[in-house]
Amino acid sequence: MMVPVVYTLALRYPHVRITVLSRPFARPFFEDLAPNVNFMSADVKKDYRGVKGLNRLYRRLVAKQPTAIADLHAVLRSDYLRMRFNLGHFKVQHLNKHRHDRRHLVAKGKKRVVKQLNSPFKNYADVFERLGYPVGELLFKSVFQHAQDGQEAIDPAVKPTGNLNMLPREVGPKRSWEQWIGIAPFAAHEGKIYPPERTFQVIEQLARHYPKARFFLFGRGENEENTFKEWAAKIPQCLSVTQYMENMHQELILMSHLDVMLSMDSANMHMASLTATPVVSVWGATHPMAGFMGYGQSLENVVQIDLPCRPCSIYGEKPCYRNDYQCLNGIEPERIVEKIIKVIGQ
Repeated sequence: MMVPVVYTLALRYPHVRITVLSRPFARPFFEDLAPNVNFMSADVKKDYRGVKGLNRLYRRLVAKQPTAIADLHAVLRSDYLRMRFNLGHFKVQHLNKHRHDRRHLVAKGKKRVVKQLNSPFKNYADVFERLGYPVGELLFKSVFQHAQDGQEAIDPAVKPTGNLNMLPREVGPKRSWEQWIGIAPFAAHEGKIYPPERTFQVIEQLARHYPKARFFLFGRGENEENTFKEWAAKIPQCLSVTQYMENMHQELILMSHLDVMLSMDSANMHMASLTATPVVSVWGATHPMAGFMGYGQSLENVVQIDLPCRPCSIYGEKPCYRNDYQCLNGIEPERIVEKIIKVIGQ
């Protein structure tokens, strides 16, 4: 979710050299984002483990002679690095997660305050503004748009897409009569996962409505792979993405060509959003009110039901105190199918 803000920062201040520090997996999001954006990877669980490792990382960062530090993570490791930079008299600002408001959003009883919270995009932009670099309206559209010399290089009415020739032959090309539908049915926590058997019902209904559609199944892990094998055996139009894709960059290319993505409140929702693909998102224990909608996505494409207990969690990790996950089990597959058909428009 940093990407749209960093992109806009790069366009607003083309004379500023920006280095994004993150784990190696994030490289595809940033390395071709703009001419003045560089990516620096750091494996904090391997190469920079513990306090000694963080001290080595700090020295590596200081060698770049930064003039300002933006901590957009605000976790224990970045807190330590921020402390070192503060002691070194660097200009430093960090993310305000507004934990007080989050606690009240998911509280029970009289402490509960249900209101729309700031998005991470707004919170990230606030960090740069406190550093003296206000970003204003976000200019980002897709990771496949390219900024040159501080200007947008594409027609804003055209959706940028990745090169399908970089994908395995089992995937492309996309024919004019096909609908390409992405399905990302899993998430990190049970409170964010629509029952897989009901997701399969969604695919069955869509396959009947769109007999020439192809369904690309996104998700990594043993459980995901076993589930996708079962679905592909029953519906030949299904293809498990991880069976053919070598890296995240290829997944982003594929997402950019989808007509729609069906996703939970998960990383795949955000990845598809970064390719300007419309997402029909299913929400259970979590809620868009917490601010974590995908970039540029419409509330009209959100599938959720109103319950007095929702939201009960910001990230979906808390067990259901009703023990029934009615927030997810109460959603009929037909509701999701209707949303997808409306997005595709056929």
